Amino acid sequence: MGVDAPGAPAACRDTLVERARWQWRRTDGGDPAVTVQEFLAAHGVPLDDLARPAAAHDPNGVCGAALYVSAAAGALLAGAPTGPPDPVDLPDLVAVVYGHTRAPRPAPHAPPAGWWLGDWTPSWTPAQHADAVRSVRAAIGRGDVYQVNLVGHAAAPCTGDPLPALARLAGLPGARYGGVLTGPGWAIGCASPETLVEVTGARLITRPIKGTRPATTAGRADLLASAKERAEHIMIVDLERNDLARVACTGSVRVDDLFAVRRWCDLWQAESTISAACPDGLGLADLLRALCPGGSVTGAPKLAALDRIATLEPVGRGASMGALGWVTPGRVDLGLTIRTAAVDAQAVHVWAGGGITWGSDPDAEVAEAAAKAAPIRAALT
Repeated sequence: MGVDAPGAPAACRDTLVERARWQWRRTDGGDPAVTVQEFLAAHGVPLDDLARPAAAHDPNGVCGAALYVSAAAGALLAGAPTGPPDPVDLPDLVAVVYGHTRAPRPAPHAPPAGWWLGDWTPSWTPAQHADAVRSVRAAIGRGDVYQVNLVGHAAAPCTGDPLPALARLAGLPGARYGGVLTGPGWAIGCASPETLVEVTGARLITRPIKGTRPATTAGRADLLASAKERAEHIMIVDLERNDLARVACTGSVRVDDLFAVRRWCDLWQAESTISAACPDGLGLADLLRALCPGGSVTGAPKLAALDRIATLEPVGRGASMGALGWVTPGRVDLGLTIRTAAVDAQAVHVWAGGGITWGSDPDAEVAEAAAKAAPIRAALT
């Protein structure tokens, strides 16, 4: 099996070999954004000036790096609480540098062990989820926040090789950031359709997704007509415009596409595209500080929403609601880790949720989270 990190060049995936790896956990201390930028530069992936044109692709040298940033690491970079303890044993930030090789891949010594998945156990009940929605609505009524994204979690015991199941997940329709990243004792599978940040041609791009309906003709019409979904979506677009403006060339932020309806599996979702000019000297560290964690999975204002999330959610977000993708000199392409599962030595974990506004119905929000989780669970089983 070749390298399957989201965003890795398709033409190179079967010729890549790991050259260097750096992993960071919150208990390690220090500034992970600066450290990962320095690590990548030291191993042939300089990202201290994202406006610099990309060098010609070297088929004999370093190709690029897979980059993963957890939601908790993003909250830390934003100066917010990191939330309750994670239910899964994962690093909080991982960078894996890959080079090209022409050597044949060694054959596995034994066939993969069979995959077994037990029953799912949620971290909160539907009633507790609904109560959290009501708590957010009360906070909105007091003027503490305008919107908060609430995320639930479920885990199932597992044995055997998880990679075929995670590869099925990564192959779900509409997974712009479909892929798998592995490490010692853990693996992440992603089927995300959402761009957290793309940097290409000295342009910064983000594509927030907010608003969901069943992928039927009636569902599409209902999504387009929903004043509640459109208001929720516009709020996040404004937040992402502000996040980009923190690091972009002054006055260059624009909305290129607003409330476009796209399909992911059996769901319609509303997506917008926001872009800005990348200034000279913008490095990866400052980009991560400005955009992590993503506005569509936090809320507005972002710091107040993160405070509320840390209080209400029963477990940490683990591999979900962070970032996963590919970086190479002159290009960054990170997806938001929605529609994502993680496996450690004990269990497989999934997360799903949605944005809560004053107009949210608690039972409908619980049903929406279940609809988002259903294709992930089905792919894993």
